[in-house]
Amino acid sequence: MDWDWLIDTVNATEVNTLSSVYKLLLSMLLGCLVGYQRKRRGQTAGVRTFSLIAMGATLAMILSVYVPQEYLGLKNGDPGRIAAQVVTGIGFLGAGAIIQMKGSVRGLTTAAGIWMVATIGMAVGVGMYWISVFATLLILFILAQLERFERHLNMGSEARVVRMRLSIIVEDIEPYRKALKKHKVTLTHYYVEYDYQAHVTHLNLSVLVPENINYMSLFSHIRTIYPTQAISLATQVSI
Repeated sequence: MDWDWLIDTVNATEVNTLSSVYKLLLSMLLGCLVGYQRKRRGQTAGVRTFSLIAMGATLAMILSVYVPQEYLGLKNGDPGRIAAQVVTGIGFLGAGAIIQMKGSVRGLTTAAGIWMVATIGMAVGVGMYWISVFATLLILFILAQLERFERHLNMGSEARVVRMRLSIIVEDIEPYRKALKKHKVTLTHYYVEYDYQAHVTHLNLSVLVPENINYMSLFSHIRTIYPTQAISLATQVSI
């Protein structure tokens, strides 16, 4: 096999069948790598979604180069025109990966990954192979290693609401503040509702909690402060 001819054909500026097949296969592989990592994290968008996004972006770039070459006689094509539409259109897929449920937003990292994979697909489409591979490795490093780094330093925090029903009229929440502090939980706001006839207090504590917090240990602690009938966890205040 003439390897020099093969390499020149794959790296050719003009669109040909061999280079197009190579680009599609490479973008599929890179998309699969990122999709596999996202699927392992329990995300809906996985190997198939990311590989299709990467291949679609690559094919769009191939077409944007091929059409001007074939019909307008432009050797380098006009890849910028379709590329702009790909970047805009991929935003709709990214939005579909974001889930908002009762004030809690999930899927932002996956949405960013979708946008990045589409960009990698476009880079493959214009022949930037090594840059595309390196960018994929950087994505995998960010998604896997930086997440461990954040957890190790307890950098992540989540907004939650601890809802309690107390069989007593509570007029001092300072004991709760101290108990939360022992569990590295920050109290930001609190909302209270009194039922004097039933002698019941409904207390909502808006808190910032570490991602690796043990809720069972936390609840076991705060239930001993005042006579507690019920404790629940929510993502927004319900009064």
